[in-house]
Amino acid sequence: MDNHTSEFLLLEFSKIREKQLMYIALFLILYLITVIGNLLIFSAVISDHHLHTPMYFFVMNLAIQDIGSVSVIIPKAVFNSLMNTRTISFSGCVVQVLLIVFFPGSDVALLTVMAYDRYVAICKPLQYEMIMNRKACTKMISSVWIASFLNAVVNTTETFTIPFCSNIINQFYCEIPHLLKIACSGSYITEIGLVLFSATLGFGCFIFIVVTYVQIFFIVLRIPSVQGRKKAFFTCLPHLIVITIFLFTAWFAYLRPISDSPSPLDLITTIMYSIIPSMLNPLIYSMRNKDIKVALSRFPGLRLFLSKDV
Repeated sequence: MDNHTSEFLLLEFSKIREKQLMYIALFLILYLITVIGNLLIFSAVISDHHLHTPMYFFVMNLAIQDIGSVSVIIPKAVFNSLMNTRTISFSGCVVQVLLIVFFPGSDVALLTVMAYDRYVAICKPLQYEMIMNRKACTKMISSVWIASFLNAVVNTTETFTIPFCSNIINQFYCEIPHLLKIACSGSYITEIGLVLFSATLGFGCFIFIVVTYVQIFFIVLRIPSVQGRKKAFFTCLPHLIVITIFLFTAWFAYLRPISDSPSPLDLITTIMYSIIPSMLNPLIYSMRNKDIKVALSRFPGLRLFLSKDV
């Protein structure tokens, strides 16, 4: 078989129809929660001029990326299950791989930028407006999007220049490790190197985030108010927890040896790194924030729901 194949065969959630419907319901619930939560954050930041600050500018971009991350995987998987089919076109697989690398990659880069933003705000408050000015923020976001896209293009191009010896992917979406598993022997060394390079960059971002938050914690410990310290800790710790879950499960998915047969572990890992962080980000970064709640309370349908908390 060569790369002129017109389609790949993806893994089914289950061969039992009742279990398929159960998985469909689960994925749709997770998808709707993620998309609605991030759309609310995006709408709140756009509509309220009080939220036109660097922190919320980054949060808005994070919401866009989180919607993209889940939209690449879930709709196609749910559609295939509903239609009782396993196919994805070759071009569709290429696009899926490109976006799967692009959105999570930009997520890591943006979370790194957001950690730096919090560091400047807490550790260098007098210099915040000078350092995090409009021009600097625009450059940071542009760098995140462009670098992540170029990384995705390189990984995708290298993956699909490899000849495949099968068209059966033991995953319910096109994922690089599972594509390399069906590649003809000895033809994917360069792509493995690129995956390792991307993982190393992600590890570098993780170390930067941890070091940044450690410095923030040292500053927070000097706050005389117990309530102030608690607020700062409860803001920073969830950020670290989510990025840790995301990166470690992504590393596990991409760097571990792929088995010859499908495993429930693949499904769990996929949910943990591609869906759960995107679903939790609105809650952690925004929904617990009073400014966001005030902005959302101006939406007629949410006024009563949020009135008790605002």
